[in-house]
Amino acid sequence: MILASLLFIARVSDTTTVSQVTVDYLEDGRGHSLQDREIPDYATIFRIHGPFLFGATDKISAITEKMQTLPPIVLIRLRNMTAIDATGIFALEEVAKQLHASGRTLILCGAREQPAEMIHHAEFAEVIGRENICQNVQTALVRAEVVFKANKPKI
Repeated sequence: MILASLLFIARVSDTTTVSQVTVDYLEDGRGHSLQDREIPDYATIFRIHGPFLFGATDKISAITEKMQTLPPIVLIRLRNMTAIDATGIFALEEVAKQLHASGRTLILCGAREQPAEMIHHAEFAEVIGRENICQNVQTALVRAEVVFKANKPKI
């Protein structure tokens, strides 16, 4: 139990950063902003806020409970997800498989450093396609449009 506690503390502390706000930081942030973005009818955006670790993965049911009413493209915005573990990756994979089975496409966007590394090392790109992991919400919405036009959804 003590070892698990120390591991948890180490993982959470790895997600904490202190950095100066620069012009480059502000410019990079524009692509992540949801303000004044139009979300098309064929897509919806969910977000994960905070660490997505073993104790929080059941909250992904906010997506799966609405499965039959979701539009053809589901974006999950990871901009404010500070950390993820193997349980979180597994939960995302299950959602991706359920969405795919229902004829929907999952697009992830905005992952910070630790979650992006975990997603990469878990080979999650093979589950949803590398092109469906986007740097920010702006590129994810462009990707959603491409997917929508290419697939002519049957939903």
